[in-house]
Amino acid sequence: MSLRVTLDGQPVQATLNDSPAARDLASLLPLTLDLEDFHGTERIGYPPRKLTTDDAPEPAAAKAGDIAYFAPWGNLALFYKNGPAASTDLLILGHIDADPARLAKAARITIQTAP
Repeated sequence: MSLRVTLDGQPVQATLNDSPAARDLASLLPLTLDLEDFHGTERIGYPPRKLTTDDAPEPAAAKAGDIAYFAPWGNLALFYKNGPAASTDLLILGHIDADPARLAKAARITIQTAP
């Protein structure tokens, strides 16, 4: 699924995969989240409710540009650096095509379905 995404008002391209968690995120769109830095690796924000983790994809280590969901805390994460080792708690939902430096500084993200 193609998305219309803005980082601090500037548009970037993004896509979601076809996992149940990604489809659950899509059901919440449009969505605007305030982001905060986490461990100098990712920007995180909290959707209005937790996403499903049913039929989660195989664990994969997050890479710069990945959109992920950390199930224990219920937060979305935009990775601007490669993340830690693969974990069943971290579900990769898609990818955002933005310069990692832009992701590192983003304070607000707006996500909508693409027309």
